[in-house]
Amino acid sequence: MAKVPNIPSAVVAASGLVGGYGVARWTKKRQLGGAVLAVAGAAAAQQWRQRAGGKAAGALTVAYVAAFAGSHPLAKKVGAWPAVLGVAGAVAVASWAVADRQA
Repeated sequence: MAKVPNIPSAVVAASGLVGGYGVARWTKKRQLGGAVLAVAGAAAAQQWRQRAGGKAAGALTVAYVAAFAGSHPLAKKVGAWPAVLGVAGAVAVASWAVADRQA
């Protein structure tokens, strides 16, 4: 198995949310954006499990999915990009606090 660079899980998770939205918007293929979101979420979840344990990984995964879901109604109030960037920032802070800070 190839060695993965030591990228903070906060960066991976935030990039998944922002990148997933960007890919979906620019390609007009929601499924492709969803694939980016899912791959980054799985990579972040693996890092969370390794760094902070199963319970923390589960909680952060729920936060990641909730951020994705919550960005949709939030976008109606503040706009799409501000909503995506806001939830990505929130997930990044949570990820750093729970998993990356100790590394």
